[in-house]
Amino acid sequence: MASSATPRKFTLASRSSQLAQVQTNAVRDTLAALHPSLEFDTSFMTTGGDHNKSQALYLLGGKEYWTKELEVAMLDGTVDILVHCFKDVPTKLPEGCEIAGVLKREDPVDCLIVRQGAPWKSLEELPEGSVVGTSSVRRVAQLKRRFPKLVFKDLRGNLDTRLAKLDAPDSPYAAIVLAKAGMVRLGWGERITSDLGPPTLMYAVSQGALALEIRYNDEEARSLCRSLAHWPTEWSCRAERACLRVLEGGCSVPVGVHTNLVEAEAEDKGSRLHITGCVTSLDGQKHVEHSIEAEVHTVEEAEAIGAKLAQVLVETGARAILDEINADKERKIQQAKGNKEVNT
Repeated sequence: MASSATPRKFTLASRSSQLAQVQTNAVRDTLAALHPSLEFDTSFMTTGGDHNKSQALYLLGGKEYWTKELEVAMLDGTVDILVHCFKDVPTKLPEGCEIAGVLKREDPVDCLIVRQGAPWKSLEELPEGSVVGTSSVRRVAQLKRRFPKLVFKDLRGNLDTRLAKLDAPDSPYAAIVLAKAGMVRLGWGERITSDLGPPTLMYAVSQGALALEIRYNDEEARSLCRSLAHWPTEWSCRAERACLRVLEGGCSVPVGVHTNLVEAEAEDKGSRLHITGCVTSLDGQKHVEHSIEAEVHTVEEAEAIGAKLAQVLVETGARAILDEINADKERKIQQAKGNKEVNT
């Protein structure tokens, strides 16, 4: 593939968490098997989101909090391909960056994990007042709507850290909610108590999918990434991301989706895309939901359907919810700044 006598070495990079390393190593191994004449290496970094594990995600910066350091290293040529959980990638990338491939999606639903030794099998079985841990306001908003008698408490950290906090003898948590895909990739599927899928809980945009990011002018890296790409996943995720982009949401905004793409049975027919989106207030009291089904022939058409869905949501009440959320977020940020000044 490379024109020089010595084949180019490609360095894949990601966050340093156990899950990120497992995912990146899997991508490296697949590329090495497909392209045995090339050399592949890995590099793992700590991002801003990894440094700050005490503050709620709701009050942190946008999704670039998880990707900025990685993108700086890629743009300066230190690394070549970034392996991301697609749900952590901002809908608007820095100049000079592009998503070159999206891998086949794992089951995108969330899942419930109860404390070891506890008898409960579902959220419905948890006693009134039980504490459920999660770092996602999307999960909290939707679950408060359906389970108002439960208490939801912020829980940060890598998956192993969250499980340890759940199972600790003095744990306040009866259960936690996580993305199913991460548990499966780490080989911890036996800890899953039950799935939490639609309509109970719509998942995050692009949840369960891995994305490969490159420098926009790196044709060799682009070719490698395309060799791993799964177009049905890419079309679905890009439709979801287009919806989120219009809503101007991110990790800290309770936007949920559910997407299904049925591949075309004949060359002259388009694929059938069905996408549902929802926006829920932080207290679970207000909820806007809408679905669109359409035939799509290109990824651009899929993105247009996602954007159209967002516009319908905005026109039917989502804008008021998002404005309320942003105002609440700003109040809490200012309050946190004031508390910090008092304590210094």
